[in-house]
Amino acid sequence: MKLDYIKTLKVGTAFAIIMVFWTAYDYVVPLLLENAYGLSNMWRGFIMGLDNLLSLFLLPLFGKLSDKTNTKYGKRTPYIVLGTIASVLLMVFVPVSANGQLKKAMALRQEITQTWVDGYTYVDDSGKTYDAEALYTMLFEKGKENSDYCDHAYLKLNGIDSLDDYLKIALNPYKNPDGSDSLNKKGEITLSDGYVKFVKPGINTFASNQVNNTITMRNAGSLAAYMVVLLLVLIAMATYRSPAVALMPDVTPKPLRSQANAMINLAGGAGGAISFIIYTVVLLINPTGYIAIFICVAAAMLALLAAFLLLVKEPKLVEECRVICEEYGISNDEDMPIKSDDGALLSGNVEEVNKLKKAKLTSFILILASIFMWFMGYNAVTSNLSIYITRTLNLSAGLGGVISGVSMGISAIAFIPVGYLAVKIGRRKSIMMGFAFAVVSFILVFFFAANPGSAVIYLFTIFYLIAGFGLIIANVNTFPMVVELSSTDSVGKYTGLYYTATMSAQAITPFIAGIVMDKFGNKYLFLYSTICVVIAILLMVFVKHGDSKAVPPKSKLEMLGAGDD
Repeated sequence: MKLDYIKTLKVGTAFAIIMVFWTAYDYVVPLLLENAYGLSNMWRGFIMGLDNLLSLFLLPLFGKLSDKTNTKYGKRTPYIVLGTIASVLLMVFVPVSANGQLKKAMALRQEITQTWVDGYTYVDDSGKTYDAEALYTMLFEKGKENSDYCDHAYLKLNGIDSLDDYLKIALNPYKNPDGSDSLNKKGEITLSDGYVKFVKPGINTFASNQVNNTITMRNAGSLAAYMVVLLLVLIAMATYRSPAVALMPDVTPKPLRSQANAMINLAGGAGGAISFIIYTVVLLINPTGYIAIFICVAAAMLALLAAFLLLVKEPKLVEECRVICEEYGISNDEDMPIKSDDGALLSGNVEEVNKLKKAKLTSFILILASIFMWFMGYNAVTSNLSIYITRTLNLSAGLGGVISGVSMGISAIAFIPVGYLAVKIGRRKSIMMGFAFAVVSFILVFFFAANPGSAVIYLFTIFYLIAGFGLIIANVNTFPMVVELSSTDSVGKYTGLYYTATMSAQAITPFIAGIVMDKFGNKYLFLYSTICVVIAILLMVFVKHGDSKAVPPKSKLEMLGAGDD
């Protein structure tokens, strides 16, 4: 028995539709919130977590509803079609609702960043006026509490030990340390490297605070309207995520689900790649072209939906899976009569049956807890990635998209071998390996890619690539571990519970990570994420059930032959 890769990839178009949206959402919406509203990390994290808070209730509900649905198009297809159409109709209004606010905010940012070096003055609420030196001094002092204003540790590493040293750079933005003019490759006078690395990130933080204080707080109605539209889109997206993901185990025998999930993730990666191309190209052309991004994403979702309807006939695929399972003596339900992991019958032993059920339940809870902590760590990074790249590393949003896309593309090579890895060493060990990759990546970023610089682009890309491999290994195997413990009639329910764990984590971790970033600085995001993933590893150590099982022989003769080996 072998996996039909082409058929599985066709089924994966449903997941590709989902990933087109969420890839753009996770990268673009934080930028929109930052540029239009200047929200703090904490409040931006709160908004980014709302979709997951909604999903916490809606995904199990629609997963269970799809289990009980019976139409001529199948259980899951109606939800995929109607949910996609509703999402597409609503999503374009997300950037439209914030467009007026965005124009005002960008005008203020332009004023601050362009005139600061020429003596920008600031009048606080009490009417006190600050000149340029006073403002730079304020940034320096605020940096003692939050490194986003001025990273004192980074300054000392570069021999800048005092306020006077800092002001020499800040008040001479076009001069090199030797007093000569700072020139670009065309011979034009430009901002010095020292100003860009040590001063400009603090100015960006200051500008965001000004946008929030002088525009957003005085026009809360714009943010409220934006939130209503976003809420409607997120509800529409939540209606079909569980049914779309549950379709894979519906049409795949249990022993092949890790390999099948690798193909589903590969299809999802293709959807993410489409989204990446869209937002990277648009942002490189227009850094605030959010309306164009969402229009293109909506069109891509409709195109993939058309492909899904053309390629996937759900009832036919479900029947083919049933025939294969009968041929090989496989049940996609829980084993009845109940068997231990070594195949021994337990039906006549009530005590052993109850003991096994309890052990499986314990493993199920531990799996969900481990998945929860994994997403606490990983989503904290992904939901803040565009902000970290633009504010902490001082790179453009378009260049940040390129970094994300390179990592995504190279990591995708791992999908097929990762599916085989689970067969060779098991799902649990594979997952722990993926978690370990992420821990290594986050630690490297924290220590070596947390400040602007010429080499930071390459270092961050390499380190983020390591995390990408970890993500693939973990995601390919965590979902099959959950549905391994389900039955045919509860796949949607277990899919919903899987997403309850992932979404509950993603509902709260952007908010908590935002508090950490506001309190200590953006680079501490990666230390927070490291702690979360280490806890996920410890929980997975104690999981005993849900691992992959060998494919059974097709006949009794094959079984005898297998015994000779």
